[in-house]
Amino acid sequence: MPLLLLVSFVWAFSFGLIKGRLGGLDSSFISAVRLGLALLVFLPFLRLRGITLRLAFILIAIGAVQFGLMYLAYNQSFKYLPAHEVALFTLTTPIFVTLFADALERSFRLRALLAALIAVAGAAIVITKSMVTATSLIGFGFVQLSNGAFAIGQVLYRRQRLSNNELNDRQVFALLYAGGFAVTAPLMLAQTNFSSLALDQSQIATLLYLGVIGSGVCFFLWNLGATRVSAGTLAVFNNAKVPLAVICSLLFFNESANLPRLLIGGALLIAAIALSQKTKA
Repeated sequence: MPLLLLVSFVWAFSFGLIKGRLGGLDSSFISAVRLGLALLVFLPFLRLRGITLRLAFILIAIGAVQFGLMYLAYNQSFKYLPAHEVALFTLTTPIFVTLFADALERSFRLRALLAALIAVAGAAIVITKSMVTATSLIGFGFVQLSNGAFAIGQVLYRRQRLSNNELNDRQVFALLYAGGFAVTAPLMLAQTNFSSLALDQSQIATLLYLGVIGSGVCFFLWNLGATRVSAGTLAVFNNAKVPLAVICSLLFFNESANLPRLLIGGALLIAAIALSQKTKA
């Protein structure tokens, strides 16, 4: 759980950074650069000894979905939505996590689903202003595609990791980033006009931070943390970044929020985490 909480704190800053500093850049360019940097961070740790070709392809495919498809949809959504609405619409991720995990196990855990629903309610109370409008439907759709891809990837990685105890996360994680980069790089080459691309120092620093820390280090810690908690707890922590993003907005991006809602929503999140701890893995 500490790993998931730490990553949630780091990711809470990313919404404002992407919208504020990278808003004018092509989404495929942002996605490919972030995943390319993440791949470079973990490539020196890659060890394929003992990894079958089938398992390697499975890990690459997981990365293609969890990181590649997710990032393409996520970054594209910022063209249609402000940062706080992107954060708001990620509330459905725990539902995807819980339901997909149950579908794979051919079971229905009411407690896990209830924990995820409480977490959604808590985060919604914190930041709800206005829900989907006609002008935000496209952005909302992109966020839901992103949420589903991220949920599927982390659940599948958790299952692979738990069924292959000999795997060393650090030594195979480059394969996941390679899968994500393989999806985003061709689109970047096809869509990005490099002749007119001019990055200022702030954008370069933001891309480096998001690629090395936000993507490279944090996705590794997130998937590692996902192997150490129940599916219900994993679902809950997918929403922890939402109230944290509100706090970051209040302290660092000069935005406003309803403090009573923040407190009530935070209390519900704590209750959801406590409930999910009683869920069997």
